[in-house]
Amino acid sequence: MKSLRTIALKEAQNRISPEVKSPSSKISDFFGANVFDKKKMRDFLSKDVYEKLISSINQGELINSDDANQIATAMKAWAMSAGATHYTHWFQPLTGTTAEKHDSFFEPSGDGAIEKFAGSALVQQEPDASSFPNGGIRNTFEARGYTAWDPSSPAFIMESKAGKTLCIPTVFVSYTGEALDYKAPLLKALAALDKAAVDVCQYFDKSITKVNASLGIEQEYFLVDESLFNARPDLLLTGRALFGHMSAKGQQLEDHYFGSIPERVFTYMVDFENEALKLGIPLKTRHNEVAPSQFECAPIYEEINLAIDHNQLLMDLMEKVARRHHFRVLLHEKPYAGINGSGKHNNWSLITDTGKNLLAPGKTPKNNLMFLAFFVNTIKAVSEHADLLRASIASVSNDHRLGANEAPPAIISIFLGSQLNDVLDEIEHSRISKKIKEDNALWLGIPKIPQILLDNTDRNRTSPFAFTGNKFELRAVGSSANSSAPMTILNAIMAEQLTKFKVEVDKLIKKGDKKDIALLTVIKKYIKESKSIRFEGNGYSQEWEDEAATRGLSNIKTTPKALDAYLTEKSAELFATTGIYSVREIHARHEIMLENFYKKLQIEARVMGEVANTAIIPAAIAYQNSLIENVKGLKDLGIESKSSLEIVKKLSEHLDIVKTNIDAMLEERKVTNKIEDTREKAIAYDEKVKSYFDLIRYHADKLEQIVDDSVWPLPKFRELLFMK
Repeated sequence: MKSLRTIALKEAQNRISPEVKSPSSKISDFFGANVFDKKKMRDFLSKDVYEKLISSINQGELINSDDANQIATAMKAWAMSAGATHYTHWFQPLTGTTAEKHDSFFEPSGDGAIEKFAGSALVQQEPDASSFPNGGIRNTFEARGYTAWDPSSPAFIMESKAGKTLCIPTVFVSYTGEALDYKAPLLKALAALDKAAVDVCQYFDKSITKVNASLGIEQEYFLVDESLFNARPDLLLTGRALFGHMSAKGQQLEDHYFGSIPERVFTYMVDFENEALKLGIPLKTRHNEVAPSQFECAPIYEEINLAIDHNQLLMDLMEKVARRHHFRVLLHEKPYAGINGSGKHNNWSLITDTGKNLLAPGKTPKNNLMFLAFFVNTIKAVSEHADLLRASIASVSNDHRLGANEAPPAIISIFLGSQLNDVLDEIEHSRISKKIKEDNALWLGIPKIPQILLDNTDRNRTSPFAFTGNKFELRAVGSSANSSAPMTILNAIMAEQLTKFKVEVDKLIKKGDKKDIALLTVIKKYIKESKSIRFEGNGYSQEWEDEAATRGLSNIKTTPKALDAYLTEKSAELFATTGIYSVREIHARHEIMLENFYKKLQIEARVMGEVANTAIIPAAIAYQNSLIENVKGLKDLGIESKSSLEIVKKLSEHLDIVKTNIDAMLEERKVTNKIEDTREKAIAYDEKVKSYFDLIRYHADKLEQIVDDSVWPLPKFRELLFMK
């Protein structure tokens, strides 16, 4: 009887890529075809309602019920003209995935049936809130929750073989008003940042009335053949290989990175890119990543709320399209031990309504000073809330990746590049002249900052937060994460910091300092206060860990303890002053994140036990029995086989260790499950249950190296990583 692995390998070897045709020879001909964008709004709305909707998108102004009815009617007309029969509020609950509940436009009438979509249905819906993570905010019998339309993110149509659905991006809140999603806090953080940034911009340019945070998200992922994926219960249920000896050839030759994209993978990429482009996701880049079977796609920068919506939509789309090509997408941060994991690099900047990037210096001293204000305040914000930023990227899967040889360490630091680092050092040690005139040279002894910095800062792959020319790149975000979590924190701490900056500058101006002198004085103060967070060296080195400790920087390597940063007094003050989270909301989120952590480890422990007991151990015993028969046969012939006996002994040793530790781990899991306190349970899972994983895996992988290849039940790394 053929094993599941043998069948899977044969199926994978015989794959034929489906034919994929681009909708048009030019992307511009079909980009945004499935989006209710401004052009379609103008086509389907009256001029008056269109202008009100644009004002709502740009300024956050409320839309009245009459206008909502007209917008809903226009959306329905457009969606139905494109073939949609249903609509849904599309939201992002704290599960980490997106959610949707489809309703038909169809409604019975006295004369038969009509298609109807009222403004009330556009603006608000009532999904069941009790079955989503809520951290104790809602009881099971208190099921009501609300989704509310977010006009700033355009509606879109999702296509499938079965039909088309109009999707309306929304926030998700409880019956009592607490946010139960990722989007609502993000929107609050962006509003707080907009106000604080505009206030600081007024020192330099009175024409600036709005500041948007922009974001470009680089998405890394692995592909694996569907048959091989289905033959690996660990990949299927946890997203990562809990067992598996590293392939003899991995990434050591560095021949995969930016190499020729395999034909089958290329066909898949073209297919999902076309689908993404029709949804208005501005994908620009595709390439092989460092590890075998690892790839990356990246879009052009967008306003941050839209960029995150698009990334969530993209991840869903990638998985759906992958099935058409008999692939599965692995978004886990570390699906394979021994090679690079995957991240989601978040490239963040600030853009004014006049088109200026506040993190790009200009030609004039005033523009350089404006750049310095936002640049240094960003450094100061991260310095003040490094632990909170670390907490925002914490997860059970990202714990595997942070600090490995392809990802930044758990120590939060900022890389600026030698040129800007030198500029800040010179500012710190220079004397500010009190005699300069307004709008004249910046100050005596301080060099002008170069206009173009794109090539003046090297990339530091070991830095969690690096300046890369005209933006900061938060490299520590995991590939499976919703970027709303870290981006909510980054924008919130920036809003708080800019507010404090303005208070300090205004105090100096009130005392009689000229504006530029006041600005420079506070900037110089912040450079000194935040110097410890700046680091230009190798983040992987033991020397850096030691130095970081002397600087007072935290090195929190596991999620349960990292998440404590959400509940500190400093964080509570941040959330209160910016209005991002209420006390109840942040405690609920803390509870949800801890639950998510230990539940995923709980699943991994159960899968590890099941696979070991039902697949690995039986295969090793079967092979061992065949060797024993071989030894007996040779002995009957008068031949003593020392090598066979040695293999039998090694098999027994590894089998005993695997079985003993599997049983001990499962017993430890039972004990840990009885712990009532969520934080204590998460820590126990991390420090006690998870502590068995590496030992069990080590000896199981030793068995893989000994057992006959034809007997081993699980597809091996060489097959998972190099099967095209």
